[in-house]
Amino acid sequence: MKQRILLKLSGEALMGEQNFGIDGQVCQKIAADLALLHQQGIQIALVIGGGNIFRGARLPLERTPADQMGMLATVMNGIALQRTLIAQGLPVRVMSAFACGSFVELYSWQNAIAALENQEIVLFVGGTGQPYFTTDTAAALRAVEIDADILLKATQVDGIYTEDPKRNPKAIKFDMLTYTQVLSKQLQVMDLTAITICRENQMPIRVFDLFAEQSLQRAVANEPIGTLVEGT
Repeated sequence: MKQRILLKLSGEALMGEQNFGIDGQVCQKIAADLALLHQQGIQIALVIGGGNIFRGARLPLERTPADQMGMLATVMNGIALQRTLIAQGLPVRVMSAFACGSFVELYSWQNAIAALENQEIVLFVGGTGQPYFTTDTAAALRAVEIDADILLKATQVDGIYTEDPKRNPKAIKFDMLTYTQVLSKQLQVMDLTAITICRENQMPIRVFDLFAEQSLQRAVANEPIGTLVEGT
């Protein structure tokens, strides 16, 4: 059983069946799953994306302001999930990579570690705080910084495939991969920077379907679910 996890949630995961925004029922489902882990004493950190609210590619903007808008979207998602978790009676901290006034607190490595050791759930928002870096990179960075046992990437498919299985039903699923295989095969699971950070720090990654039954609990229990990436 993993004792400290970093869960990467895409913004799209919060949409549910909607085309935009935040689905309250999805947030409640995620909160219920996290509550079960919290009851088991698992230390939980999350990095949240913002694609359900804003993607820069959809507007004719320069990359820097587009990424800044995307980072702001992650703050909105973090606050929404925080309030849902608090409604479940869970202690939650939201830490942003950039200052957001009184909305959420500024990220501090020391404060994040202290909160986790105090059994508080920590939501990391704002990406890395810099443009040109994805929230996958932020997840890899935070996982290494907090010394997580594993980085869990929740997706809408049950692992890593040779191709997108929704577009090609004949795509082949991998049960295990090394970091080098992910890079050499150019598998679109996380960006190259994120994979490289994990490889350099030997941070295992498990990619799994967030919405499969008991998938998060099984992933934390290190059951053979989804795809595990580790080893050089």
